[in-house]
Amino acid sequence: MASKRLACRECHHIVSADQNACPHCGSSSLTEDWAGYVVITHPEQSEIAEKMEVTEPGEYALKVR
Repeated sequence: MASKRLACRECHHIVSADQNACPHCGSSSLTEDWAGYVVITHPEQSEIAEKMEVTEPGEYALKVR
């Protein structure tokens, strides 16, 4: 069984459920209510990263509620 993942409401970064804050932006506003999943490996070459305003490689939620 997969462990629960949370998404940061500020930067959409995906984190494990045992974290209290986002390691990317430091926000403690995390939620289970997210949809879509994208892994960005080279944000400087990614149109999706540009639209999402992502500058760091990582796992991101496409939609966070």
